[in-house]
Amino acid sequence: MLRALSDTTGVTNLIVLSGAARVPAGDLILFDVAREAANGAIFCLKLHGIDAEGSIAIEHVDLSLSEVAERAERESPGEGDDAVVWDELAVRVGDDSKMTWAFLAFLVIATQLTAIGVVIPSIILIVGAMVLGPEFGAVTAICFGLMAWQWRLILVAARSLIVGFAIAIVVTTCCALVARGLGWLDLTTLTGHPEVEFIVKPDKWSIIVAVLAGAAGVLSITSGKPSALVGVFISVTTVPAAGYLAVALTLGRWGDVGGSAAQLGINIAGMVISGTVTLAVQRLLWSRLGTPVHDLRRTFNSSLRPTTAGRFPR
Repeated sequence: MLRALSDTTGVTNLIVLSGAARVPAGDLILFDVAREAANGAIFCLKLHGIDAEGSIAIEHVDLSLSEVAERAERESPGEGDDAVVWDELAVRVGDDSKMTWAFLAFLVIATQLTAIGVVIPSIILIVGAMVLGPEFGAVTAICFGLMAWQWRLILVAARSLIVGFAIAIVVTTCCALVARGLGWLDLTTLTGHPEVEFIVKPDKWSIIVAVLAGAAGVLSITSGKPSALVGVFISVTTVPAAGYLAVALTLGRWGDVGGSAAQLGINIAGMVISGTVTLAVQRLLWSRLGTPVHDLRRTFNSSLRPTTAGRFPR
């Protein structure tokens, strides 16, 4: 296995600590690998059963001053910023697809902030709520599931989105009913606010923005540049649609309820379609570069646990 690993393109600084592992007993192997060659190294480890007998852990290195590491990067196909580490992505989308208490809490709070922003009205508050919303993780999980034909992942992520938004809308509607009972809301609350009417008026631009945002979001996740996700969150009208829907339900504005629901559905559908296509194109491109892109259904079912470690030099 060590010979195969040392012959793998992009692997350097290989270190073996014999007998260092105790439970389970075995050796500890450390090495640096260029990000664009990481799939090949992981494939080699899995081929020798390391993920079954031991475990594989990956950590990113912020700074690496090494001529041999730079040479390994030059010898690897493609560019590191464009590389997709499929096992890493599989673990991430698996975690993001789960409907946790934190996911629900963030979504409920974001929806309520949006509802307040609609009532005031305040674009700044709505934008802040858009950034707070956690729904894009579940959207990415659906994209990965469609690309990898992983139906269980799709069902889990879809349930998180549907149940999450349903709970957020119900809680926000209840709060809005209390506000209406206190006299804070009335039938004229949503009138005369042209700056927020885009939420309930989906059009061709809504579709285009959702498609572009979905592609950008997937690229930011696969390239390891999460800062770009902030722009994605601000671009899509998902949480704002849920907040507006809750206020419209409270006031009995059924036309606005339908418009908000349509906006929410269009944005999620657009992101799922473009995100899935983006992942499929990335998989095709890396396959043509000769990088191993093995069965992603098996990849999703595997896990990365610490014993055997590989470090990305960038």
